[in-house]
Amino acid sequence: MLYHWYELNHAAMRPARFVANTVRLACQNPFNPWSHTAAGRHVAAVCEVFERTTRRYEKPTFGIETVCQDGVDVKVREQVVWQKPFCRMVNFERENDAAFLRDDPKVLLVAPMSGHYATLLRGTVETLLPDHDVYVTDWQDARDVPLAAGRFDLNDYIDYVIEMIRTFNGDVHVFAVCQPSVPVLAATAVMEANNDPNVPRSVVLAGGPVDTRVSPTAVNHLAESKGT
Repeated sequence: MLYHWYELNHAAMRPARFVANTVRLACQNPFNPWSHTAAGRHVAAVCEVFERTTRRYEKPTFGIETVCQDGVDVKVREQVVWQKPFCRMVNFERENDAAFLRDDPKVLLVAPMSGHYATLLRGTVETLLPDHDVYVTDWQDARDVPLAAGRFDLNDYIDYVIEMIRTFNGDVHVFAVCQPSVPVLAATAVMEANNDPNVPRSVVLAGGPVDTRVSPTAVNHLAESKGT
């Protein structure tokens, strides 16, 4: 029912978006004297903010076609290696034999799913690709998932992360960015508690809502002593 209301509200806002965009274009037209005034610029800015805020944005692509590896441009292709209704895991496969012979470390980037697309981490993927075998969680928009797929809550989120980690048989480093820090931490804790042999080699929690002061480590103490 909530999705129906969401679609109804989006459709109802369409005329208002059209009017706002029309006013913006009029206020930014250089032949309109009002566009050269502070009031005209303010009206144009307000209309632009309204139109952009209420617009529905399509999912952008990563668009990573090549990566420079050892001074050579190597082609990259996206390959889905794991998939369930609410998420799929994408590998950025480097199309050359040297990439496999190098035995680069595998990195699973767990992207935020709270209103973001995985392409938010495009820069991170590009930075890691020359020296790592990169995988990323491509979360699906719940609006596009059929009701028959069932619910998806925090427990399901954690189960998804555990399943993805297990596909690497313990040979992976997990990098959680922002919001997924909590479910990744929980997934790793569950695996450790169950003596799961597939626990990741390392886990990085970047910018997540995790208070490391609760269980301080040597790294925490070193950072505090340096005032960072």
